[in-house]
Amino acid sequence: MTEHAIFHRPLGANPPAGYDQAVFGMGCYWGVERLFWQEHGVWLTEVGFAGGEVQSPTYDQVKRGDTGHAEVVRIIYDSSLISYDHLLKLFWENHDPTQENGQGNDIGSQYRSLIMTFTDSQRSAAEASKINYDNRLAVQGFPKVTTQIVDAAQFWPAHEAHQQYLEKNPDGYCGLKGTGVEASIPNPDPI
Repeated sequence: MTEHAIFHRPLGANPPAGYDQAVFGMGCYWGVERLFWQEHGVWLTEVGFAGGEVQSPTYDQVKRGDTGHAEVVRIIYDSSLISYDHLLKLFWENHDPTQENGQGNDIGSQYRSLIMTFTDSQRSAAEASKINYDNRLAVQGFPKVTTQIVDAAQFWPAHEAHQQYLEKNPDGYCGLKGTGVEASIPNPDPI
């Protein structure tokens, strides 16, 4: 099994007891993965695809934009060290959730803004944070948030070359760019 280039844990691992997982789509997944692996309390990150109809999609298939899948990052985290609300804050602040079907120059539904939830509490937190951030953006003159919030679906890992891409290719492309509007955290991190 392939090992994470930073955490040296097997990719595809299930969350250990007491850990949770999250899946976010914020455009090109390379920069998104790096954003989250740098956070204290994150145990594993993995890039892949979710939300579409095609079984075992390849990067080239998803890149064409006809599979229904989005580029996403799967995050396993220790919720005693980092809260889901903190992950949501990072999600909202580090991309433009008002840009429908794309981020910056990356255009297509495969780059859409997406939150996949695993529990009712994650869904409630995601929905509340979307309303809050949409209101914050509106005050600054931004259009409505287009982020989809859906139940977690099958995650298909991307090829090994795409895992921790910006660690292996430090000068690689990273399209992360937020709106500059701060998101709030209703429940600060436990530590």
